Amino acid sequence: MQQLGKPASLILETGLVFHGKSFGSQASSAGEVVFSTAMVGYPESLTDPSFEGQLLTITYPIVGNYGVPHNEIKNFLASKFESEKIHIKGLIISDYSHEHSHWGAEKGLHEWLQEHNIPGIYGIDTRELTKVLREKGSTLGKIVHGNNDIPFENPDTENLVAKASCREIIRYEGSATKIVLVDCGVKHNIIRCLQQRGVTIIRVPWDYDFNTLDYDGLFISNGPGNPDHCGVTVENIRKAMNEDKPIFGICMGNQLLSKAGGAATYKMKYGHRSHNQPVRMAGTNRCFVTSQNHGFAVDANTIEKDWEPLFINMNDDTNEGIRHKSKPFFSAQFHPEATSGPTDTAFLFDDFLRLIKK
Repeated sequence: MQQLGKPASLILETGLVFHGKSFGSQASSAGEVVFSTAMVGYPESLTDPSFEGQLLTITYPIVGNYGVPHNEIKNFLASKFESEKIHIKGLIISDYSHEHSHWGAEKGLHEWLQEHNIPGIYGIDTRELTKVLREKGSTLGKIVHGNNDIPFENPDTENLVAKASCREIIRYEGSATKIVLVDCGVKHNIIRCLQQRGVTIIRVPWDYDFNTLDYDGLFISNGPGNPDHCGVTVENIRKAMNEDKPIFGICMGNQLLSKAGGAATYKMKYGHRSHNQPVRMAGTNRCFVTSQNHGFAVDANTIEKDWEPLFINMNDDTNEGIRHKSKPFFSAQFHPEATSGPTDTAFLFDDFLRLIKK
């Protein structure tokens, strides 16, 4: 097992260098440097497919103190994590907890990262790094060990949804109510939330023409990267909208449903990645605290006349969801299923099923 504490550097495309110490794998890795202000939930964050291609900075100062739980995979569904593997390209933290303590822990974070060949770097001034990212915006970077330098990589140029999606149709049997789930990089707690409501789930790859299937409702999942790479998915959603069957999208699903409805998306300065994003339901004073992880957003000024905003971010007024004015189509940019994070908006799954049963 590789030792912790060897010299490592975080190099930004701006030329700024942060020197620290390594944990996890000692491989060098490049991607987009982003930050999350979540205080807990690193096992879930590291396995969230929406972090594909990114070097994740955790702003909470101590990481690793509760280790990593035992995980089982049954029918392509993880028992404790949000996918079958770690998706981040590297982990950037302030202080690594060399000793962990939790009744459910099976191993330490260092060992887990090594198993997946993911580098980590600690001893970084993450407060200063976050200030840099907030000022300049999400920035390309690389974690480098010794003389093993590598070029920068821009994940926005790659179809990360194709990388994170399943490769074949997967069924999760339940009731007679059948939900097609378009897997753009789905968090597994979304599947668990649907299973808890007893439905049969037909999980299909991102580019599969699900319009050939028999189903009662369409769900479009979260996923990583630039939604412009998902033109085939948008076209399939557009065809499905002709059937008037209920549609519910989360995160990337919000962006793809919006594009299918004629709206545009754009790259945010540094995205929303936290457990404490406040959103307001449009036209009401109902507010919710939400978990989020996205770097692109829907341009509210391009929403067409048959659609309207459903939720609005109270920090920056960005779009957090849309709904059709007459048809049973709606979406949320945040994560109602959370894990980790607040579950204030889990009722949206129930709203979706009520539309199906009408």
